[in-house]
Amino acid sequence: MKKIKIGDKELGLRASPLALFYYQTEFNKDLMSDLMSLQSMAEINENDFSDFDSVKLLQIIYAMNRANNYGKEFPTFVAWLNGLEYMDLSDPEFILDAMDEAMDGFFRSLNGEYQKKAEEIKDKVSKSKSEKG
Repeated sequence: MKKIKIGDKELGLRASPLALFYYQTEFNKDLMSDLMSLQSMAEINENDFSDFDSVKLLQIIYAMNRANNYGKEFPTFVAWLNGLEYMDLSDPEFILDAMDEAMDGFFRSLNGEYQKKAEEIKDKVSKSKSEKG
């Protein structure tokens, strides 16, 4: 389980089979295929998130957050979004942390390879920010 911060809220995420089920029932799509499309976008664009599907990312976060809150009453996706005051989707740390939980939970055997790639992307983004700032 991983915790991420969206705006002023800290959310627990759990990449588990239950998250797969919640994603399928809420969005009528497969979490794994959507996750892989996000992963491909991140790898291709590394520093440019302009083509990144932020709603898809939020849907994945929603399903993992719901799985983390199993047994508790949980809002619909739209109500959940409404409960978030603000967020910074341009923050690569936020995006990579959410993707990290998903990759760790759903692709354990590939996690070491993913971790290395994620660290490389974080380093490049940090260098790019410091050069601009």
